[in-house]
Amino acid sequence: MSRDSALVAGKPEVPPIVQGEVISGADALLRCLLLEEVEFIFGYPGGAVLPIYDSIYGSHLQHVLTRHEQGAIHAADGYARATGKPGVVIATSGPGATNLVTGIATAQMDSIPMVVITGNVSQDMIGTDAFQEADITGITLPITKHNFFVRSAEELPRVMKEAFYIATTGRPGPVLVDIPKDVNIALSPFYYPETVSLRGYNPTVRPNKMQVERLIKAISEAEKPVIIAGGGVIASGAEKELLEFAEKTQIPVVCTFMGLGGFPGTHPLAVGWPGMHGNYASNQALMQCDLLIGIGNRFDDRITMGRTKEFAPNAKIVHIDIDPAEIGKNVDTFIPIVGDVKLSLEAALPKAQPAKSKEWIEQIDAWQEEYPFAYQQNGKLKPQAVIEMFYETTNGDAIVTTDVGQHQMWVTQYYKFNQPRSLISSGGLGTMGFGLPAAMGAQLAFPDRTVISVNGDGGFQMNSQELAILSGMNIPVKVVIINNKSLGMVRQWQELFYENRLSEIDLTHSPDFVKLAEAYGVKGLRAETDEEAQQVWAEALAHDGPVVVEFVIDKNENVYPMVASGSTLDEMVMGDEK
Repeated sequence: MSRDSALVAGKPEVPPIVQGEVISGADALLRCLLLEEVEFIFGYPGGAVLPIYDSIYGSHLQHVLTRHEQGAIHAADGYARATGKPGVVIATSGPGATNLVTGIATAQMDSIPMVVITGNVSQDMIGTDAFQEADITGITLPITKHNFFVRSAEELPRVMKEAFYIATTGRPGPVLVDIPKDVNIALSPFYYPETVSLRGYNPTVRPNKMQVERLIKAISEAEKPVIIAGGGVIASGAEKELLEFAEKTQIPVVCTFMGLGGFPGTHPLAVGWPGMHGNYASNQALMQCDLLIGIGNRFDDRITMGRTKEFAPNAKIVHIDIDPAEIGKNVDTFIPIVGDVKLSLEAALPKAQPAKSKEWIEQIDAWQEEYPFAYQQNGKLKPQAVIEMFYETTNGDAIVTTDVGQHQMWVTQYYKFNQPRSLISSGGLGTMGFGLPAAMGAQLAFPDRTVISVNGDGGFQMNSQELAILSGMNIPVKVVIINNKSLGMVRQWQELFYENRLSEIDLTHSPDFVKLAEAYGVKGLRAETDEEAQQVWAEALAHDGPVVVEFVIDKNENVYPMVASGSTLDEMVMGDEK
């Protein structure tokens, strides 16, 4: 294997990359990543990608060797969500590649840009059930935006250029590039294209002017308008335009789970977030509005509760989205606007006028005052109070990642997200084991910011091995475990809907998390009372390295309010608090 001298470490800057130079496929791959200004590669080596790792050896690229491929892809995902840049991950063939599948589906559901590089057996062995062979392009076809099987070293640079282009344009998403071992070894002249032209792939980014005019007219006729802002606002970088549009039109804003941070959570026009565990005012606003402007959202079943015909029954629905397949998919759309969210709002802003919404806003404010998120104090450590403490002690400036479960809902109920890309969580797929590695990726992208990874005791144990990376690289993530010694959300559902028949939710026999952290060389702390919680959290924030903080809470605490499955948004269970 010829080593690419351009990539050898010790040089202060990356030297010019010579077009036409004959190099190996593996070296060409590394050059492509440099040209795409990739900062970090998250991965795990194996036989089929050894040529790539030989090229990585001594290169300028920063590789993060996770302890599991799933940790690698969630870390790349966290990096992508925090920065808006594509996350890059490498795994070997067979089990290495299939271990990425959950992470790929996670990114696909939440429209996260990623370039996933997998190795495969040599092409002469394809289809022979060779050792560690897997048809990863076939396996991932339904869960990628696009995928490639590379057949020659000559085509590899073009494929990589197209992969980054597809992952980051239009509706973002994961793109997989599968490279057989013989392609990585083969020699070929290196030419990196400057532009990409793909037949049949030309996302519509500019909105139709006539439809924008219809939106403006609909606002002028409405008396109870609401904006529902989704993750597309953040993906397109349209936070400023949304704020200006809402203030100019005086339309209240509901953010979906993925849209939190796309509109300041403490703004007077911010209503909250809707759905199964959303706030009362948001759900009532969606059900009683007469104009619903969906911006970069997808009206999924956590919002409509699957009862689409009874969702926002009196509203004309406007839907702005860059993906035409989303418009009309789940709800009937009165005004469809296909286009980039930022460009669509820019087109609407010059003609936008204040809506007749004064009494409507007063009604929403009254709901907010009468039915806030609330919990009862009973002398035990409350998870809601712990989340409030995180918000107050960081002034809302932290990046917060979560795993999936009750703690995820408490985070979004009690932490006010005022900035985009400050909440990193698996929204669509609901992936347990996501929070810790995602925090690793976010912290590497922003080493000077406070990154808090909030986990349940169940999800934490799915990727806790990545504590080794936090320790080894001194990545100062504040890892939080909200420990109720059970699978809390499952327990809540069994309690409410299965006659309290608690089946297989007991996690009492888990490790001592403080000792586990210490075994990895990470500082470990535990709190079981309010006073201890304040003390250990202050100690954790003051610590300049990674730390694991376990908060032991009441195992019977539930998440309220709640819309039960099969109910509509205005049929909320308010719990003991209200």
